[in-house]
Amino acid sequence: MTEPRGLVFTITRGSFVDGYGIRTTVFLKGCPLRCIWCCNPESQQIYPEIKFTSNECNGCGRCFDKCPAGAIIQYEGRAYIDRERCDNCGVCADACYRGAIAHFAEFQTVDEVFAEVYKDNSFYRTSGGGVTIGGGEPTFQTGFTRALLGKLHDAGVHVAFDTCGYTVSDEAFALLTDADLLLFDLKGLDAEKHKLYTGVDNRIILDNLKRLDDMGKDIIIRLPMITGFTDDDSCIDAEIELIKGMKSVKRAEIIPYHDFARIKYEQLGREYPLDTDFLTDRRADEIKDRFIAAGIIAQIGG
Repeated sequence: MTEPRGLVFTITRGSFVDGYGIRTTVFLKGCPLRCIWCCNPESQQIYPEIKFTSNECNGCGRCFDKCPAGAIIQYEGRAYIDRERCDNCGVCADACYRGAIAHFAEFQTVDEVFAEVYKDNSFYRTSGGGVTIGGGEPTFQTGFTRALLGKLHDAGVHVAFDTCGYTVSDEAFALLTDADLLLFDLKGLDAEKHKLYTGVDNRIILDNLKRLDDMGKDIIIRLPMITGFTDDDSCIDAEIELIKGMKSVKRAEIIPYHDFARIKYEQLGREYPLDTDFLTDRRADEIKDRFIAAGIIAQIGG
C-alpha cells in the first residue's frame, strides 16, 4: 500500500502560539474558505503553486526557455510570469539558482514529516507541548492527516488541529474528534457577513462546534479581529454569549489583524484583497477585558 503524501507548505518549529507548550506546526495546503484577510493565501489551493519574488531576480534568463507553457517573459530586466498561462509545473523554479522563483509547497510522505517534527520530542515532553497541524485546513487532506495523526499518537505526541471548522464529511469530522486539542476559528456569527467575507456561511461551522463541545473536546476559540469586519461590539457580544454557553472551551484568543501576507499575494501574482486599519492595542485590550468580565479566560494572540 502506497504511503499517503501530503502537500506541505511549511513546518515551523519552536512555536508558543499554536496550543499548549512548545509546538511544531505543520502547515498543509487546501482550504474551503477564502477569507479576505487570509494570512496564508498560499494555503488556499490544493495544488502546488509557484512564488515569484521579483526583487530577487537578476534577469539571467535561465527560466525563459525552460517553461513548457511559455508563461515567462523578460520585462524591465527581470522575469515576469503570466499567471493565466502558468500551470505551476515548477520547471522554472528548478532552473532558478537565486530562488527568485520557488515552490510554495512540496509533497512529503508521512514518514518524512514525522521525522522532522519528532526531532523536537524532548521539548514537547518537558513543556507539555506537541505538534499542531494547520494550514489551510488540516481536514482537507484527510488521508494524509489521518495517517500523520496516527503515527504521532503511536509515538505519544500530543496533536492539535488549527481548524476553520468547515467539515462536510463524516471522515473529516471524525478527524476533528480524534485530535487532542482544537484551535477553532470563529470569524463572526452573522451568516450573511460570514459568507461575504469568507466565501461560506457559518451554519456548518457552528453546528460542528456545538457537536464537538457536547463531546467534551478540548477547544481554544480563536477570534480574528479585523477592523471594520469582525471587531464591532455586537459581534463580540454574540461571541461572548456563545462561548459562555459552552462547556469545553479552555480559553478565547483575540487575534488582531495584520498584513504580513501582503508579500505572499505579490509572490502569487494576486492583488491583496483587503484595505483596513490595524486594531489598536487599546482596542485589543478592551475586547479581551470584555471576555474576561464575562468569566471567559482570554488572551491576545496565541
